[in-house]
Amino acid sequence: MTVGWLALFFQIAYSVGAIGLGLYGLHALWLTLRLHRPALSPSPVNLPSNSLRSNLPRVTVQLPVYNERHVVLRLLDACASFDYPLDKLQIQVLDDSTDQTTSLVQRHVEEWQRRGVNVVLIHRDERTGFKAGALADGLSTATGEFIAIFDADFEPPTDFLARTIPHFLGEDAARIGFVQARWGHLNRDYSVLTACQALALDGHFVVEQVARQSAGYPFGFNGSGGLWRRACIEDPTVGGWQADTLCEDLDLSYRAQLAGWQPLFLPDLVAPAEIPPQLLAFKRQQFRWAKGSVQTLKKLGGAVWASSWSLPARLAGLFHLGNYLIHPLLLLLLLITPVLLLLGVDPFGPLAWLSLASVGPPLLYALAQRRLSKRLWLRRFAYLPVLTLLGMGLCLNNSLAVWQALTNRPGPFLRTPKFRVEDRTDSWRESSYALALDPVVLGEALLTLYALSGVFLAVVHGKWWSIPFLLLYAAGFGLMVGMGVGQSLGWHGKGRPSTARFRAADLVKSQGR
Repeated sequence: MTVGWLALFFQIAYSVGAIGLGLYGLHALWLTLRLHRPALSPSPVNLPSNSLRSNLPRVTVQLPVYNERHVVLRLLDACASFDYPLDKLQIQVLDDSTDQTTSLVQRHVEEWQRRGVNVVLIHRDERTGFKAGALADGLSTATGEFIAIFDADFEPPTDFLARTIPHFLGEDAARIGFVQARWGHLNRDYSVLTACQALALDGHFVVEQVARQSAGYPFGFNGSGGLWRRACIEDPTVGGWQADTLCEDLDLSYRAQLAGWQPLFLPDLVAPAEIPPQLLAFKRQQFRWAKGSVQTLKKLGGAVWASSWSLPARLAGLFHLGNYLIHPLLLLLLLITPVLLLLGVDPFGPLAWLSLASVGPPLLYALAQRRLSKRLWLRRFAYLPVLTLLGMGLCLNNSLAVWQALTNRPGPFLRTPKFRVEDRTDSWRESSYALALDPVVLGEALLTLYALSGVFLAVVHGKWWSIPFLLLYAAGFGLMVGMGVGQSLGWHGKGRPSTARFRAADLVKSQGR
């Protein structure tokens, strides 16, 4: 292959990556602008008066847990305190744990049973089907017409059921399949890392979910902080919980909507949860979400395209399911740019206009924070530069996840460890759940050097346009390496408690509210 043909090949590949990222940016911009149109926001609905509460439907609250000794009692206490008739409420702790979580939960379950709460512990020795398998197993003995689901790191408010169940009642709501609440953050201000994650999650819940609902487009159940109509899950055309993807929540919610069930998002109902304080835990969570989303795209993409939905709704669904494809595109641009510099060629000039689409994500995050707090929005939005670097640095981690999904590589459901860190005096480093440094950091270190070599080539060849672009990559991967190694070695500003002190503090937190 001649140099000319080689240059053309890389220019075409670069164009594919740039156009893909441009479409992602335009999609984010569209979602942001969509919020300024009249929205289909659900009106608040209250439970009937005490005299009519005997007519309320039965609800089963499912709590899937796996080795969650730090946080599971906080969750159980919150759910056992729901403002809902006790004779209509069942709580299932779906426990697949292999550590002391099981015995800890068993004692707490017995305590709540003595108080008259119908709570049961269902322990499985084998994690068949992982979370989807646990939910399906619990459903076989559930007594509720509606199924609420909370992951171990959540602390839902006492009025959660009181504010969700009414939306399922009445003839007009007969096809509502699931209701999703907005996630809040128990530890937003714990560190820069948690503040950045909160910024990203707020963008998803405050703008993306609301905009999709407003437009009548499909959106996903987020796996926790929501409520399902049991008849929807068990609908033969839906197919129930399935474990062939790592995003069983996204999978089920799209199958339900394809079968004609309707979703409902409640942006004013907040279910607080803990954000991963360890970078490696955050990366593991992102890996699972990226792989599971693309698995769902492969599984249901054809059905979405062939559905009776409008063309905009079908396209919006495919964009949603394929959201994590931006990470391989980011990695592709990095790998190609130094090669183009060596060949002495520039990417196609018209592609520079695609950079205008990059305003989409920042506007989305800014609008989300502005809607949440007019007083604090600017301080929270100030973390955007670090979030941008995290997004760049994650592209190797998430590209590996996408590759595994596209090549049908199996893998276990790797949980995101939770530590119960709620304020800056809490520590997670002494916990046995803390993750060890993984080999991906070596690839990130090499990509840091690769991006810096591209900067050198840009200087040599006078291609100044590419220097900021390559420096972003170098800083993003450098942040991954520096933070990952630093956390693994215990580099931090707070005092490091001994193992005994950590466990004692954790035990105190686990005993009551």
